[in-house]
Amino acid sequence: MTRIRRGYIAQKRRTKMRLFVSSFRGAHSTLTRSITQQKIRALVSAHQDRDKQKRNFRRLWVTRINAVIRGNTVYYSYSILINNLYKRQLILNRKILAQIAILNRNCLYTISNDIRK
Repeated sequence: MTRIRRGYIAQKRRTKMRLFVSSFRGAHSTLTRSITQQKIRALVSAHQDRDKQKRNFRRLWVTRINAVIRGNTVYYSYSILINNLYKRQLILNRKILAQIAILNRNCLYTISNDIRK
């Protein structure tokens, strides 16, 4: 029986996977079975970390807004500010409020004082 040479498509697929994991250490970048497992694991971790990043930034924005608001008046907190924003139907997300808090505190103070009245 003659020897059958395999096609080039599987080789192309494997080299593509090897390029993806070329920076991994040890067998994770050389053995084909390990490469497929590590690639799946890396993609899953990347997906989870994108979700974590959104959570972490929201926590950061809330902390910044709360710190600036509490620095202004003693009995005024983040939750009261957000509640008053919703009552007045002012559409300002937390990212924009945090930027205002960092760059221009007086503007945030005027917004919060106008809302309270």
